[in-house]
Amino acid sequence: MSSDALLALSAVELRRLIGTKSVSPVELLEACIARIEAVNPAVNAIAAKGYKRARAEAKAAEAAVLAGEELPPLHGLPLGVKDLQDTEGLLTTHGSPLYRDNVPARDSAQIALVRKAGAIVTAKTNVPEFGAGANSRNPVWGATGNPFNPTLNAGGSSGGSAAALACDMLPICTGSDTGGSLRIPASICGIVGFRPSPGLVPMDGRGLGWTPISVLGPMGRTVADTRLLFGAQIGVDDRDPLSQPLDPVAASASRPLDLSRLRVAWTADFGQCPVASDIKQLMRTRMKAMGRLFKSCDELDFDFGEADRMFDVVRAQSYVARYKHSYDTEREKLGPNIIANYELGAAMTMADAAWAHTEQTRLFRRFQALYQDYDLIIAPTTPVSPFPWTQLYLTELEGQKLRNYYHWLSLTYFITLVTNPAISLPCGVDGNGMPFGLQVIGRFRGDLELLDAAQALESAFASIPGLARPKPDMATLVTPRPDLKSIVTAPPVEA
Repeated sequence: MSSDALLALSAVELRRLIGTKSVSPVELLEACIARIEAVNPAVNAIAAKGYKRARAEAKAAEAAVLAGEELPPLHGLPLGVKDLQDTEGLLTTHGSPLYRDNVPARDSAQIALVRKAGAIVTAKTNVPEFGAGANSRNPVWGATGNPFNPTLNAGGSSGGSAAALACDMLPICTGSDTGGSLRIPASICGIVGFRPSPGLVPMDGRGLGWTPISVLGPMGRTVADTRLLFGAQIGVDDRDPLSQPLDPVAASASRPLDLSRLRVAWTADFGQCPVASDIKQLMRTRMKAMGRLFKSCDELDFDFGEADRMFDVVRAQSYVARYKHSYDTEREKLGPNIIANYELGAAMTMADAAWAHTEQTRLFRRFQALYQDYDLIIAPTTPVSPFPWTQLYLTELEGQKLRNYYHWLSLTYFITLVTNPAISLPCGVDGNGMPFGLQVIGRFRGDLELLDAAQALESAFASIPGLARPKPDMATLVTPRPDLKSIVTAPPVEA
């Protein structure tokens, strides 16, 4: 089998072939490394590389297969880890000059779990500074370009993971999501990103431990690949007060689902999110094309109220808790998004916080009532086609000035506020030929049912013209793009 054919296989199929001794973990790792070295200069998805340890672990994985040992679920699969997540012995910069030389002494909780499940940490993937924003560019590693057009944004904050998956550099990658950081890059890079319910994937580094705004989750090229990784990420951890159990075997296994039994509601903008007119029209076209799949398919009428202001407060609290010391002592090393978030939060009062949490609770209860009539809610994941990565964020949309640097992400952060599990699913391309993603939202704590539905939708899309997952033209990704590194101030010290 050629290297290209090998890398194009799903993670699920690769794991099966490793188990049957048809593919060696060493062979797979070397193919991934070769693809990274060949293609990454064109998209800059990869941050620190951990090839030496990965090669040793691949050899050990190969020996375990040949010895007939019982193999864990991710055995021998190369893994990309978002550069916000600690990896033992491998540079973890958070995209910030403050952490340019940071080599953690231990793995974060979820990375320890996926290593135990047999995954081989191969490289870190690029992010915005501290994950702030939906454009994966920072002064340590530079910018990540979209695999469908490297002059455009790959999304964020899990943009490096999404781009690496789209280019078949790695079969599975980790991500995280506050206001859409898994869902947005998945959408505009044409892959799958799953924001699970808070507490399922342990966050031992969460500063405000009782606040569910941020979660960790999986990314893959298919729903089956994504849930394979998700099953390995799940675990109860007493360092995370939101931690809760879920059967990892059930999370990984696909269960047949009849779409014709589902009651679906959809919206182009939740009634108030800024969304480009062409995306609204595309959403209507997509829903018309797939509407016959469901028992019912209604346009949603729901009032999110002051959700923008709620998110401002809830998000800002986390930034004040995390960055006060850095702001007070090393402000010059922080990027504009971090500074803006901190200053927004520092100016707020206890009354603001009490209002936001009270209103968020009311919104949560009203939103859950929708699931008395519907099984799924569907919306676009992003409001615009990808814009140039040189533009830090979207400042206005169709003549409307946006409130702040993250207002354009409201399609996803509205769902963050209600905590329902959500998945971004590839659904063809937009009018500019760039990937278009659907945000599919399940009922409260309905993670497994949502994954089953997403897998059934993915299968159905494959047979409907224009709805299948798009793939980048790899022949166009052979020319290095030094401009992607142009914002780097100095190279980091590798581990």
